[in-house]
Amino acid sequence: MFMKMMKKLSSVALAAMVLAALTAGCGGGAKKDAAKPAGNEIVVGASFELTGNVANYGKSTLSGFQMAIDETNKAGGVNGKKIRLVTSDNKSEPAESGNAVTKIVTQDKVVAVVGPATSGCVAAAEPVVTGAKVPLIAPCATAPGITLNKDGSVKQFIFRACFIDPFQGQVMATFADKTLHVKKIAILFDSSSDYSKGLADVFQKTLEKNGGQVVAKEAFLAKDIDFKAALTKIKASNPEALYVPGYYEEVSKIVKQAREIGLNVPMMGSDGWDSPKLAEIAGSAALNNCYFSSAFSADDKDPGVQKFIKTYKDLNKKDPDVFAMQGYNAGLVLVNALKTAGTTDGTKLAVTLAATKDLSVASGKFTYDKNHNPITGAIVIAMKDGKQTFKEKINL
Repeated sequence: MFMKMMKKLSSVALAAMVLAALTAGCGGGAKKDAAKPAGNEIVVGASFELTGNVANYGKSTLSGFQMAIDETNKAGGVNGKKIRLVTSDNKSEPAESGNAVTKIVTQDKVVAVVGPATSGCVAAAEPVVTGAKVPLIAPCATAPGITLNKDGSVKQFIFRACFIDPFQGQVMATFADKTLHVKKIAILFDSSSDYSKGLADVFQKTLEKNGGQVVAKEAFLAKDIDFKAALTKIKASNPEALYVPGYYEEVSKIVKQAREIGLNVPMMGSDGWDSPKLAEIAGSAALNNCYFSSAFSADDKDPGVQKFIKTYKDLNKKDPDVFAMQGYNAGLVLVNALKTAGTTDGTKLAVTLAATKDLSVASGKFTYDKNHNPITGAIVIAMKDGKQTFKEKINL
């Protein structure tokens, strides 16, 4: 939510460099309270992956967030003030993310930031917003450590609007056991991705706890294009199903090649599968009997979901995806906190965000737990003739 860009930062120097830029941007001249925007407006920032490898994620998330802001302004704004949205592009690179967020914090004087979409870019932005005491809501960054320090304490200014990776690993292992009724499962994961490795580990632990068995576990690397050697080894283990936590670029090729070698067992995955390009590359027929975890399905009959879909489609002339929904939810959470806090002071705003409880959002009721993660369920999506269909909703 979610992710591939969770790369290990090269050194502490990056954080120091970003903070230095932040300090330089705020220094000089008469002291000015950046938490008090001029006039009858509140300036809010959106920093996303608008170009680069995962621009589809960033653009879609921003569209949902923009919709929430537009609805708020149309209804009169926040406590009599309109919200002005400023954006920045991190180019899908953690190394650019700190600079992109520094710009909107120091130059545009935003009182809060929504984004980035990916975990690696959020991690790079964290020192900036923490140093400036500006809350950040990550709409779809699923890496567990996003909201926590290494000692397990909660990061005061970092929040998210999606479930975390371990949760969806547990969900799919439960789905395999309770719905597919399979016990012997193979795993094929991206060893270069913390996202994929983490999901594979949680899935395996949950599967084994439920009495299942991992009969084969093979690895690949991001940007690989030929997976037949690993798939052939997996096929020889006679699995009842295959779990592939990863992203659509590689997953689409894996599904296609698995079917080509006669590996026709059910295949399961994670929210990184969610892209129209999945069917374009894998082929519609190959994706039959494939399932992945998500936070959103257009077939979900929940009234809040259906209302969001209709409004989004009317505005954007296309159906929303999970990223748009998570961006929209993040916007509603931020707007509610601004209204409730009655101030744009970052520290007070963070306290109000943490106290969010039973807020109505597109996916249902939204409540933060003690780690700044929403208490939520997950959707299992089934692929049918290249189309996403609602399979079931799982709450653990």
